[in-house]
Amino acid sequence: MEFITQFVEELDRETERSRRTLLNVPDNMRAWKPHERSMELGDVADMVATIPHWLAMMVKQDEMDIAPKDGVPRQGPHPQTSAEFVAALEKAAGDAKAALSAADNAHLQDSWRLLVGGTVVSDTSRQLMLRDTMNHWVHHRGQLTVYLRLLGADVPATYGPSADDKRFD
Repeated sequence: MEFITQFVEELDRETERSRRTLLNVPDNMRAWKPHERSMELGDVADMVATIPHWLAMMVKQDEMDIAPKDGVPRQGPHPQTSAEFVAALEKAAGDAKAALSAADNAHLQDSWRLLVGGTVVSDTSRQLMLRDTMNHWVHHRGQLTVYLRLLGADVPATYGPSADDKRFD
């Protein structure tokens, strides 16, 4: 089985796990954080909802600067409710699947660059960056489940049962 087919199947599985997690995010608590040095709940949930969009960008663009020197701030909606986070996830996952479906494995072997303030911090194949980004997504979803536990919200099963969700899938 080729990489794209396997990766899209994994994207589908991780999207479902992320959907279950985002459904438990308490509404209107974007600014909550467990510690003064922690990220806000809304920012963590934003990443869980939108990281699949990064996959689409990696397929369509040759590079991305996450802190451009012109300082253009991040634009876009700032979801406040679990339903809004899930809607953002559905759009991002759809964009990622469409981009991957239009690509071929040779394109994914091409170089892709990540920049910060114009400085290259990573220059590797798209395929490797896609894998790393999937891992990054899973990491932030795990972080979000800790926030959910601290808030007393249910923690969904992801790779097996949780104390709140006994499914094993």
